[in-house]
Amino acid sequence: MNALVINPALLRRYDIAGPRYTSYPTADRFVEAFGEGDYLQALEQRRDGLSAKAYPLSLYVHIPFCESLCYYCACNKIITKHHERGAEYLRYLEREVDLNVAHLGQGQVVSQLHLGGGSPTFLSDAELEQLMAMLRRNFQFVPGGEYSVEIDPRTVTRDRLASLADLGFNRLSFGVQDFEPAVQKAVHRLQPAEQVFDLVAASRQLGFDSVNVDLIYGLPMQTPETFERTLDQVAKLRPDRIALYAYAHLPERFKPQRRIHAQDLPPAASKLVMLSSAMRVLMAAGYVYVGMDHFALPTDALAVAKRQGRLHRNFQGYSTQPDCDLIALGVSSIGRVGPTFSQNVKTLDEYYDLLNQGRLPVARGMALTRDDLVRRTVIMALMCQGSVLFESVELAHLIDFKQYFATELEALWTMQEQGLLTMDDTGIHVTELGWFFVRGVAMVFDKYLQVDKNRARFSKII
Repeated sequence: MNALVINPALLRRYDIAGPRYTSYPTADRFVEAFGEGDYLQALEQRRDGLSAKAYPLSLYVHIPFCESLCYYCACNKIITKHHERGAEYLRYLEREVDLNVAHLGQGQVVSQLHLGGGSPTFLSDAELEQLMAMLRRNFQFVPGGEYSVEIDPRTVTRDRLASLADLGFNRLSFGVQDFEPAVQKAVHRLQPAEQVFDLVAASRQLGFDSVNVDLIYGLPMQTPETFERTLDQVAKLRPDRIALYAYAHLPERFKPQRRIHAQDLPPAASKLVMLSSAMRVLMAAGYVYVGMDHFALPTDALAVAKRQGRLHRNFQGYSTQPDCDLIALGVSSIGRVGPTFSQNVKTLDEYYDLLNQGRLPVARGMALTRDDLVRRTVIMALMCQGSVLFESVELAHLIDFKQYFATELEALWTMQEQGLLTMDDTGIHVTELGWFFVRGVAMVFDKYLQVDKNRARFSKII
């Protein structure tokens, strides 16, 4: 697929906000009526059911601390240079694990682990070793699983990467965003390109299975010309995976973004040029467009999973691992157990206070309805496989697809005329062109969006 053949009018037509669908329903639909008791019930149902034996767990651990504030950031983080706060946080993480295991059962099998933040590498090597030892005491990690950690290149050395490898991590994700010094200065994140190149080279020497690089387009002081220079450098860097995100400027929701001057942001037309350039440069460099905002080398497990129809999606994005129950640990983290979602409280004070009371720090969540489960199946099939087969959904959920989704199928005719998908008697099939707009296709099946047209909470879909 040559990005240059995409009609600019089509890019403008879908320059709209929408969910990333790391879950359905999306996290903004969670309610406070779902609390600790509901979460405990879900844990016990997993423990007593077949899932615990048949399906491994995924773990997410949120480390909220950062030494320095990046102005674009919309993550839940705490800016501090007091590294002793990490030791205290680990003590409370262990309490949270103990409470989960008391209801979930000891020694559950884990095939995925992701450390996110914040900056997980805010923790010292000794603290990361302590964290991993604690997790291994409580869970059984399988060989060959996906064990990943987010890296701030400014906080690691080759020796630190070696320590991460020794701890069992086999995947790294480097936050790069942009290589241009003027852009880095505008977002308060200065990191020389040479530093990133050296760390990626060290990662390869150390034998990590996959290295991901995050990029953002639409940042202050970016132009199509400067961003193309960054893309050329990334093509030379040649990470296994690239995540390319559109910057969503929502200063009313995220205070750090108030330090970004709106007049410094590139106009919408320039953002579309940057996106088109990214598609052109990266695919010319041999990357496969996996979907939405992810590119991977043909030999990477993510690209292989897409070719074989084994792609999955969870709160960390695209994955080669089957969609499984996710135990989320740490402040603000989001998990899934059975047909439920839950999110922890967002402040350290609340998190510590509830754990001091011997309570799990669940703030809100959701128990999925039958309709939610049907729509989740459809949306995840679109996002991962690019197709929905009517018969498979009908057999799994005992519905007549064409009758159940009559309104949605009618709405898809326009997208078919635009060349984004085809529909036949067997199902809906996203075209090669449609992969670039797959979020827009999925949005048609989002019941909550159809009821609530306020999409200001979401990033642009392309």
